[in-house]
Amino acid sequence: MEDRFNIPADVPNDQINEYINNYDDITLGSDRLMLFAGDQKIEHLNKDFHGDGISEDDGDPEHLFRIADTAEVGVFATQMGLIAAYGGDYPEVPYLVKLNSKTNLVKTAQRDPVSLQMVDVEQVVAFKRRSGLNILGVGYTIYLGSEFEHQMIREAAQAVFKAHQHGLITVLWIYPRGQAVKDEKHPDVIAGATGVAATLGADFVKVNYPKLEGKESRDIFKQATRAAGRTKVLCAGGSSIAPKAFLQMLHDQIFISGAAGNATGRNIHQKPLDEAVRMANAVTAITVYGKSVEEAFAIYTGK
Repeated sequence: MEDRFNIPADVPNDQINEYINNYDDITLGSDRLMLFAGDQKIEHLNKDFHGDGISEDDGDPEHLFRIADTAEVGVFATQMGLIAAYGGDYPEVPYLVKLNSKTNLVKTAQRDPVSLQMVDVEQVVAFKRRSGLNILGVGYTIYLGSEFEHQMIREAAQAVFKAHQHGLITVLWIYPRGQAVKDEKHPDVIAGATGVAATLGADFVKVNYPKLEGKESRDIFKQATRAAGRTKVLCAGGSSIAPKAFLQMLHDQIFISGAAGNATGRNIHQKPLDEAVRMANAVTAITVYGKSVEEAFAIYTGK
């Protein structure tokens, strides 16, 4: 197992087996991660869970847990409060605790984004021990380019180090955002974000798919996956699009651009439970098992 991936040197000797087990669980025995993102109830408030084209199922926070419990996912990422409220009924779900979050009410024109941790790694570790829940890792968002980036970078660095001390897997969400950032999705900026994640020692980094006029995103994304070094790159799923188009984009990100997985939320949870589970399984089929788009789409349609 140790030969399959790099074990960071900040993982103590007595936690190496824990780290290996958590990494193996979170990647379903592969080198790629299917992260089911359920942290948007703070990030986007209720906009992602109610409205036209969104299933009524999604209005209930438990919908997220039902999906994570029924589908095959690498890890379900959400805030500790929701895990504390629902996790006891879903003890088999693999969890990742999101340490920080902010709403989208304060716009960049008013103030550069800042998101500081709500809970720290030691509290997560204590919660894991008391609850017995299957917590495999922690996550943290950095708004690179914000005038407050120094605070978030420090907290993220501390979180990565402390998580590794306990054998936990780390995922950084890094979004270039703020008045100093002129083009959030420029390939140079996205590659800069993955490079920052590498310097902070993260196991995985979630970034947005780059865009540049006249260029294919799947081609220019290669710069970001190279810049990340041994940190594995996940691509944000974004807003809901047609399922087959989403699966094709995911396949391109992994098998053309060199990404190591995805972080998908709205393209899964905005659907009714049965459809959401099939979509999650289709995403896992590509991400973890290397299935074709046609094979994954057949899983989604049930045909």
